[in-house]
Amino acid sequence: MTTPMAAAGRESTGDPQAQRTARGFVVALHGAVRAVRLYPIENSAVQKAIADVGHAAERVEVADGQCRLRRIGDYLFVNETRLRLTLDNYAAVAYVLGLLREAGLGGFSVVGPATPRGWVVLLAFLQAPPLEYPEGERLAQLSARVEQSGVDCFDFFPPVDESDQPETELDGKERARQTYVRSLDVSREVMTSARLGRSAGLKRVKRAVQGIVDAILTDAASLIGLTTLREFDEYTFVHSVNVSILSVALGRRLGLTKPQLLDLGLAALLHDIGKSRVPLDVLNKRGELDEEERALLHSHTWQGVLTLFAMPTGSARPWRAMTTAYEHHMRIDLTGYPKPLRSRRLSLFSKIIAVADGFDAATTSRVYQEAPWTPADVLRGMRDNTRLGLDPVVVKAFINLTGIYPVGTLVVLDSFALAMVVAANPQPTALSRPLVRMITDAQGHRIHDLRVYDLTSCDASGQFVHTIIRTEDPLRHGINIGEYFA
Repeated sequence: MTTPMAAAGRESTGDPQAQRTARGFVVALHGAVRAVRLYPIENSAVQKAIADVGHAAERVEVADGQCRLRRIGDYLFVNETRLRLTLDNYAAVAYVLGLLREAGLGGFSVVGPATPRGWVVLLAFLQAPPLEYPEGERLAQLSARVEQSGVDCFDFFPPVDESDQPETELDGKERARQTYVRSLDVSREVMTSARLGRSAGLKRVKRAVQGIVDAILTDAASLIGLTTLREFDEYTFVHSVNVSILSVALGRRLGLTKPQLLDLGLAALLHDIGKSRVPLDVLNKRGELDEEERALLHSHTWQGVLTLFAMPTGSARPWRAMTTAYEHHMRIDLTGYPKPLRSRRLSLFSKIIAVADGFDAATTSRVYQEAPWTPADVLRGMRDNTRLGLDPVVVKAFINLTGIYPVGTLVVLDSFALAMVVAANPQPTALSRPLVRMITDAQGHRIHDLRVYDLTSCDASGQFVHTIIRTEDPLRHGINIGEYFA
């Protein structure tokens, strides 16, 4: 049933219709996988999702004469169209990439009339790949299982080596999106492997961190902007990636060298790996934790050390990552958790990650925190509330990095127009005058203005053209922050 994979061939990203058709198929596939995972087959949501993915596959076949999904490195291709990452598909692309990688697949094609039962069998087996077999053997085992189920409408392809990934010229924003999705995929793979008791090596993690560091050094604003994108049910993975991005950006602000930034980014991406050993019902519990549940949650710090120690790493173990996994919930006065057995000085990496971790956690909706704080309020609390136990020097550097109004803050200008902060002002003395994009006019009418305004701009009389008078909650105005950064 397995056939050799065809060459990557010519890629196409410029045809809007091809992009829409390809995106529709991948998003429908993602929705069907989640429906099959959450509900019994008889459920109407599953039936609709399966019908949707079948129709999407038919549209691809009508447009191109075939329907073939391929994974080449960190890209998804539908036939010859490489998917561009956008707000409405980045989560689906990352999820499907991870799904294919876990199954040991390079992709599959629809080779006959795909019945609803055929799709259900395929998606069920993709979610339960033969993990008991080495990665190189999973494709053959998966093919055999599908064939034994009497489904013969799919052909499977082996993976293509990542060195064969086509080199393409990407603009800054798409390069940042690709880096973000690659990091999200790696974070998911590492956490899932650890939860299943398997050891995912550090090779792919280090490659993802290299991408984060390179992006921060060349175009920090685009990558930091993506930390405002948050999939609720992907919190653990997204949080780890966001903390890594924010930590590397903060480390750069503090003057760390590139090798140090690579170590810092790795430690930040893995700082919560110990949560893979905490029961999901504790991690996702609504309401207060009891004493036993709180102890289980707090154990993720030392569990993280054990998990990292067990990782196959070659000759050099990630000692700094172990230290930060253990220390990132300690305060500078050594309160917090875990309780140290003897006096110690927290590492600089732990102090940096504690600030990035606290900022991202406080500004994100979760099952037990439906109303996150605004970024500006979180910064104010970090600066003024000494009980948080954060290093004041690191907090000050973080505020200098983000400005008083961090990326993703919704602000009201003195004209009463609403604007979204898209970057800190490059002038170090203009912390309160970020770069913004207008969302509404003075009368509150939604506008689509792609221009970026520098709030240090003055009119002919020397007065500032725009000034921030307060911040606002985006949810109150029905504004999705991520739409302005993806």
